[in-house]
Amino acid sequence: MIAAIAENFALGKDNDLIWHLPDDFKRFKQLTSGHYIIMGRKTFESFPKPLPNRTHVIISRQKNYVAEGCMVVTSMEEALAILPENEDAFIIGGGEIYQLALPFADKMELTKVHTSLEADTFFPLFVMEDWNLTTQEYHPKDEKHLYDFTYETYNRKK
Repeated sequence: MIAAIAENFALGKDNDLIWHLPDDFKRFKQLTSGHYIIMGRKTFESFPKPLPNRTHVIISRQKNYVAEGCMVVTSMEEALAILPENEDAFIIGGGEIYQLALPFADKMELTKVHTSLEADTFFPLFVMEDWNLTTQEYHPKDEKHLYDFTYETYNRKK
C-alpha cells in the first residue's frame, strides 16, 4: 500500500488530496512506475487521465463500469487474483480500498504528513505491533512543501 496520510490518518476531502507535496508525487511515481496499481473507481476518476507506465486495476461495485485501457474488477480478491505471479502491486486508494487491502498487505509505503487536517477520507487504523518500521526519512517544510513530512516504510511481521 502507498499513501500520504496526516497524523490523524486523514487522506483527502471531496475526492481530492488535502495537501500538495511535489517531492511525494515524485516518490509515488518512482515507486509505482512499471507496476500494477489498484484503486477504487472514485480515485481513478479523480485523475485527469490514467497514470503513465502503470497497469491500472479499478475496483468498482458498478458491474458494467468501463475504463479504457484499464482492468475493472468488483472485489479486492478479484484484483489480487489477476496479478501475474511475483508482481508487485500498489494499493493507491481511496480509504475504503485501503481498508479492504489491509489484511492482504505485506508492505506499506507511507508519507506521514506532520499535521492534522479536516478530511472525509481516512487511512485505516492498523496495529503497529503487526508491522516493522524499516526506514524513515524526514523532510522539513520548505517553499514547495507547506508541511514537514516523513517517508516511512513498514513491513508486516512474519
